[in-house]
Amino acid sequence: MKHISLFKYGLTVLFLLCATLTFAQNATFKGKVVDENNQPLPGAVVRVKGTEIATATDVNGAFEIKSAQQAIVVSITFVGYDVTEKTMVANQSLTVQMAQNSKSLSEVVVVGYGTSRKSDITGSVSNIGAKDLNPGPITNPLQQLAGKAAGVNISQVGSEPGVSPSVRIRGITSLQGGNDPLVVVDGIQGNLDLLNQVPPSEIASVDILKDASATAIYGSRGAPGVILVTTKKGIAGKTSVEITENTSIDVIAKKLKFLDAAGWSAQAAAQGVDASANHGSNTDWYNILTKNGITQNHTLAFGGGANDFNYRASVTAIDQTGIVINSGYKKYIGRIIATQKALDNRLTLTMNLNSGINKTTYSPTGVGNVAFNSNLISQAYVARPTDPVLNADGTFYRDPNVFQYTNPYAVATTIKNDNNINNLFGSLNANLDIYKGLSAGWFGSWRKVDENSGYYAPVSSTIQSAIDFKGVANVNNKHTDEKLMDINLSYKHDFGLHHIDATAVYEWQAQTYNGNFAQAKGFINDIATYNALQLGDISRATVGDISSYKNERRLVSFLGRFNYSYNNKYLLTASFRRDGSTVFGVNNKWANFPSASLAWRIDQEDFMKNQSIFSSLKLRGGYGVTGNQQGITPYNSIPLVGQAGSVYFGGAIIPNYAATQNSNPNLKWETVKQTNLGLDFSLFNDRLYGSVDAYSSNTDNLLFNYTVPLVGPFLTGNILANVGSLKRQGLEFALSYAVIRNSKMTLTLAGNGSIMKNKVTSLGGNIQGYDIPTNYVSWGANAYLIQGKPIGTYLILQHDGKNANNAETVVDQNKDGKFDTSVQSADRIEEGQSLPKYNYAFTPSFSYKNFDLSMVWRGSGGNKIYNAIRQKFSLLENLGKSNLLQSAVPLGIASTEYGSDLWLENGSYLRWENLSFGYKINVKAKYISAFRVSLTGQNLALITGYSGLDPELDASGGSSSGVDNGIYPRTRTFSVGLNVVLK
Repeated sequence: MKHISLFKYGLTVLFLLCATLTFAQNATFKGKVVDENNQPLPGAVVRVKGTEIATATDVNGAFEIKSAQQAIVVSITFVGYDVTEKTMVANQSLTVQMAQNSKSLSEVVVVGYGTSRKSDITGSVSNIGAKDLNPGPITNPLQQLAGKAAGVNISQVGSEPGVSPSVRIRGITSLQGGNDPLVVVDGIQGNLDLLNQVPPSEIASVDILKDASATAIYGSRGAPGVILVTTKKGIAGKTSVEITENTSIDVIAKKLKFLDAAGWSAQAAAQGVDASANHGSNTDWYNILTKNGITQNHTLAFGGGANDFNYRASVTAIDQTGIVINSGYKKYIGRIIATQKALDNRLTLTMNLNSGINKTTYSPTGVGNVAFNSNLISQAYVARPTDPVLNADGTFYRDPNVFQYTNPYAVATTIKNDNNINNLFGSLNANLDIYKGLSAGWFGSWRKVDENSGYYAPVSSTIQSAIDFKGVANVNNKHTDEKLMDINLSYKHDFGLHHIDATAVYEWQAQTYNGNFAQAKGFINDIATYNALQLGDISRATVGDISSYKNERRLVSFLGRFNYSYNNKYLLTASFRRDGSTVFGVNNKWANFPSASLAWRIDQEDFMKNQSIFSSLKLRGGYGVTGNQQGITPYNSIPLVGQAGSVYFGGAIIPNYAATQNSNPNLKWETVKQTNLGLDFSLFNDRLYGSVDAYSSNTDNLLFNYTVPLVGPFLTGNILANVGSLKRQGLEFALSYAVIRNSKMTLTLAGNGSIMKNKVTSLGGNIQGYDIPTNYVSWGANAYLIQGKPIGTYLILQHDGKNANNAETVVDQNKDGKFDTSVQSADRIEEGQSLPKYNYAFTPSFSYKNFDLSMVWRGSGGNKIYNAIRQKFSLLENLGKSNLLQSAVPLGIASTEYGSDLWLENGSYLRWENLSFGYKINVKAKYISAFRVSLTGQNLALITGYSGLDPELDASGGSSSGVDNGIYPRTRTFSVGLNVVLK
């Protein structure tokens, strides 16, 4: 009996144990993993903490785990998101929302012909993610980058629709070879206008290569820097539909203070202006020529895919109405990018297709009195406030007693000044994984740009030339065809503590440009405008009314890059590129562009393991040589003959021909040699991070159009040659500090700055056996290129007051009793430079739960501006034929023979560029996963001592640099934005 009882007891225990095990095996844990927009995250890894149990989420982000426990802790990981841990209870479903890891998002950096981990970068590269881009009514991606990268100066001169900002990376590298950086969009290379084809809301990241060790991989096109744009791609297993809307109102930020009708009449009487100049009207010309503008930006994007295929497509429409009447800009972009994998995911094919249309109506320029030849707004300053807009018969008023009098309202309402650009580009990228780290690739792109513009000035425009010719019309057509192809081979391998990554590329580029221009005069009516030139009077045709052109250029390149790291501490990057271009002289078709850079990850050393201050610390150093061929058009190196006026021969006028270009078989690459030393760091668990870079750069074989004597090989008076040199030095820094960083609230203070010095080290030299002693070259109003001095140094006469006739007087510096106004006059003194010495930006941001706020402050200084507008409208002698600034009255200068420092002003400024509020609304709707609204203000405040409309002028260099001849007004913008993500 005892054995039987024991047996029964054992059965009972076994039964209870089996029941317990059965219950435990049936414990199920279900959940779903979503992103910040509540979209499913397929492929997220869910692991039971402390065990080997793990699974991955399906296409809907769902997962299921069975465990012997009633409660478990799971760790969830997904690329680009913070690791999340959650406690789960059996048979209770859980939804886990992942948080983006900002550090991981910027971990991969595009470096040209490939990518690299940010920690492995050895050159000077700025990375800006999508969330860091400036928000608001953006019409060009450059506006999104303003203030975001040290050493990158982005200037917006006025707010005319269709006019893109200018950008300079580490200042000016060339006098004539071009200073615009190379732009690469998803591998497609082009100039700055390529950015007009990128929808602002479709940018995933922007990487800016600044030093020569980083840009040398682009060889002949990398000297001014490189901007690499990566657009958003579809995600396999994640379908998305996104709607982005933004509408803004643009108002004029500042107006110059001119005399009104009463003030003008009083001053005219006081100055003895003939009463016939006062027509008794009260016209605010500026007011009738301007209005509030509206900018609209609409984008619909959608994408998705499966494990071996993904796509993203978008349609963008931008409509901008200018603040000057009859000016505006419309842009339409359609794009699709798709990736297909094959051969067991060893072959990756990516297709990119983009089509765009840009339609611009520009405000007329080059109109009016030759003394005030500028834009339409400047003509509003010229017009007297007592002049009427219309005559009694309804025609536009025009004063026959004023030379080349122009009615600005007539110009604005009658002239047609249209420009249409059709862009189409596509690319195909194929990459094949061959064997264990060895891969081969092929990339091809084709870009076509068709631009046509039309201009018509009728007699009613009141422009003198239109009246003389009984109407003027012209059309201008330009066509660009650019093809690029490269074949590449790369190899990556780890052996022990060593890692190598090598890339070899063969690249071929072909560019063809052609166009035509036609002009007609003498129209009996204005019905057809510029659309029927044949209606003009053929007898009025002159030389230059018809022209056409076609030119081609080819570039062949061989390049290689080698990356090596030891123990993830010591990093080496070396590259070599050999370029051959058809645009250079027969003796210099080819050039070599090497670079090398080193980095030491100090934080990986053993002596850093026991410290808690530095999260990362990396020292970088590099040297590289890059080239520049922007300023050279095809056939610049060969002798050319063209039309040179006309002669009377055989009883008829026939065109004359003469040499128009000298031969230069030695024309070669302008080269930039740059050394860079940098330090990247992060402290206190990544709360404080930043970088500091110091660089020194020399531009040799400077491209410049020199004046030469008509002797020996020179058949005409100028030649494009390589003679001079420039030197640049600079210091850059970028800092960011997370003051508050927790799950509910963040406050980050960030900023960057740069200090720049440049010097013209030589200008003159020997060209084909002849010494060209060029020491002074004009760079703007009273600004010059002078050997040993900064670019755009002002040599100017010093204001000394006025004489008994209220004429301006200047200081006789050499006391010889004469006032010499020549270029190298001893009466001129040095007074600063036209280019800024420093730039800076402050970009704080704040978030609390669903609310976020960001702002951008930026500025520059150390430069001066020659205020030509103030000079022109401050002379009392002009009162009878134009309006004057209110400040002209107390100044009391009647006339001047000089361009003195009276008109030279400090160009320093601080601008409140951007303020944006955003709020993400939690929507529990069936088809909406994310809903965000935002309010943005742009150009909210300007702190400056400059008296003109805006101190931010043309930064491109050349004859306009540092001179204010009148700009299209700068606007202050207030916008509302909406972003909706559909399920």
